[in-house]
Amino acid sequence: MLIQIFAYKMDYSKFLEDSFDVKEWVNNAFRSQKEPTATTDQYATTLVMKLQMFIQEVNNVIEDSSQQAVQNLPRVMREIDAVRQESALLQDQMKMVKEDIQKVEHDTAQSMQMLLKLDSVKSRMTAAAEALKEADNWTTLSADVEDVFQSQDVQAITTKLAGMQNSLQMLVDTPDYMENCQHLEKLKNRLEAMLSPQLVAAFNSQSVESAQMYTRIFENIDRLPQLYKYYHKCHKANLTAAWRRIVESKPDDSLKEWLCDYHDLLLSTWHSQLKWCHQVFSDPVPIVCDLLNEALSSMDPPLATCVPEFVNVKGDTLSALIELKQISERFGKSLEQAVESAMRDQDVAKVEDKDHVSTLERLLMTIYAPYRPYISKYKSLEEVTLSNNLNNIKLDHEEIFETVQLLAASVNKLFNFSREANERCQQLTNGCGYVSMLDALKTYFNSYCREFRRVLTNIKEKCRTSHIDGEDEDWTHFQHTLRIIQICGDLIMHLDELDSNIFSSIVHTIGPYTSPTSPVREIGKIRFTSKKSPLHAHASLMLSNQADIDMLENLVVKMEDGDSISLLADIKKEFCKLSEEVHRFSFDIVFAPLKAYLNNVSTFEIWTSKSAGGALTSDLPTFSLSPQEYITKIGQYMMTLPQHLEPFTMQDNPAVLVALKHGRLPYTDETEIPEHTADLWLESIARGTMHVYTEEILRIQELTPHATKQLITDIDYLCNVLEDLGLTASETLKNIDQLLKASSDDYSDIAEQMPQRLGHAISNMRNIEM
Repeated sequence: MLIQIFAYKMDYSKFLEDSFDVKEWVNNAFRSQKEPTATTDQYATTLVMKLQMFIQEVNNVIEDSSQQAVQNLPRVMREIDAVRQESALLQDQMKMVKEDIQKVEHDTAQSMQMLLKLDSVKSRMTAAAEALKEADNWTTLSADVEDVFQSQDVQAITTKLAGMQNSLQMLVDTPDYMENCQHLEKLKNRLEAMLSPQLVAAFNSQSVESAQMYTRIFENIDRLPQLYKYYHKCHKANLTAAWRRIVESKPDDSLKEWLCDYHDLLLSTWHSQLKWCHQVFSDPVPIVCDLLNEALSSMDPPLATCVPEFVNVKGDTLSALIELKQISERFGKSLEQAVESAMRDQDVAKVEDKDHVSTLERLLMTIYAPYRPYISKYKSLEEVTLSNNLNNIKLDHEEIFETVQLLAASVNKLFNFSREANERCQQLTNGCGYVSMLDALKTYFNSYCREFRRVLTNIKEKCRTSHIDGEDEDWTHFQHTLRIIQICGDLIMHLDELDSNIFSSIVHTIGPYTSPTSPVREIGKIRFTSKKSPLHAHASLMLSNQADIDMLENLVVKMEDGDSISLLADIKKEFCKLSEEVHRFSFDIVFAPLKAYLNNVSTFEIWTSKSAGGALTSDLPTFSLSPQEYITKIGQYMMTLPQHLEPFTMQDNPAVLVALKHGRLPYTDETEIPEHTADLWLESIARGTMHVYTEEILRIQELTPHATKQLITDIDYLCNVLEDLGLTASETLKNIDQLLKASSDDYSDIAEQMPQRLGHAISNMRNIEM
């Protein structure tokens, strides 16, 4: 049976796993039962016996391992002790070595100093010997330089001058150094004059081998800048003549066509000359850039005279400038891309060379030079254009209705011209003229507001002088003013939208030059010098005045610092004032009948009479009196207000709400606008009525007891009307009513709790001493 158990192989590796599960192992063991005829109990007994045998075997292995470990422990301890002794010995030896090193350093310090001094003396003596050798060499070379020049051997002359140049570098501190420098320069000038005809011929014929030879010669004598001047002079003459031929051969074309043809020629010249210069010069990019720069600066006729002529012919200055500037900008961008591509093909060290940056920057400055004088006057040019556009917007008409229609139609026209100004600013100034454009827009909108107020004054005059047959005409005027209020709301809404659009445009056009992660900043390695910020360099292409550049940078800083900056805040204030004026005008139309009813209330005869018609006496109770006609008319008018106001204010009109928000109605608080604007209108008219009424009451000189009761009746009637309208009487009206009802004995106590002005005024009317 034991043989059968050991013969049966079982996987015991599961017992070594950290996630061993007894239940899972037992279930798997029974599922893998290989003797289907055996019962479960028999299989379990066999499995238990196997496990017990395996446990016994594991115990035997552990016991054998433990005995071996105990037997080996003394030997391990001895080895550890030996290692400890060796470590202590090594430590002692390291201390001895350290002490020896310190002793050697101490003993040899003086000797090392002496050796250093001797080495320094040797170096100085060697330098002195070389200087004497070079001085002797200068004398030798100078002695036979004339003979070399007479031989006309260019290579020999170059070698002689290069040797003299090297010798002269060692004689900087000699007394005759400057004299020798001048002598060497004269010799270089002689060699340059000798080579000048051949040099010009080589550049004109585009001979690579000859140009390479002369380049080596000029490099050896440190005259490469003069060589570049010869190269520029030869090709500049050809390009200048090409521009003149374009102008003379196409007299019927405009400056736009001439520029396009000339720019195509310059781009073709760039590619061809860059390819040729790569074979001749070590760094051709700045050389070809300077060539194009000189060609553009030497144009005859110059662009400084061609551009004004083109502008005068076109008539529209800004449009003409934009057309020309777009042509120049395409040319400039093509050159930037060409330079960037050429620099990528060169070494990294050359890509970062400041010569590349400065030459391209000078070239771009020359390309945009004809437009900078106009951009410096961009504010006045934009103001003229906007003023002409504004003059084309008709606002006035003989009929009030037609005038209101013209005002409504002017809003879209007004802001369409503003959006065109924004586009012109981007196209002409590349965003650098936004400070000037904002000033021009301020002038433009202020002029519109003046015209709007003039038209509003005319409407007021027509309303005042028109013959009113009944109340229907009054409400017609109110309808017109409500439409003007809506126009004011449209103005404010359109202005907010324009403000947001201009903000986005500035971020889009100028933002890339301020964002550290913008691709434009990467191009800045090529386009801008390290002394300038990308924004400053970008603005320098368009703006010639440093003050304008500073204002632009301040605007950008202001935009970056503010969370919700408004660029047109001053204009919005003017529109809000305009809205408030229109609300006041509309209010006056509705309030005019009430004001007429309240006019001269303080001078009514009833206030001084003892009774009314001889039938009433002061002893009659107040409730027996009836409200007077003026106050009943006021009550009747106010009761009809809701039905007149509702048709004009019930529709959902966001423009009216915006205008109402920024143009407060008279006698209302600056609180949130209610759901129905009719309620706010009713509250405004009611408060205005109470205000005028209380002021009229306070102007009454005398009140008889009967008149006091009558006035109390009138006030109570008005309060009842207000209550029916869902409104409450003002504190001033309530206080007056309370003072009028107070008895002579209680008056002083009650008046002390009231404003002093009311207490004294009512006491004087009623002849009550306080």
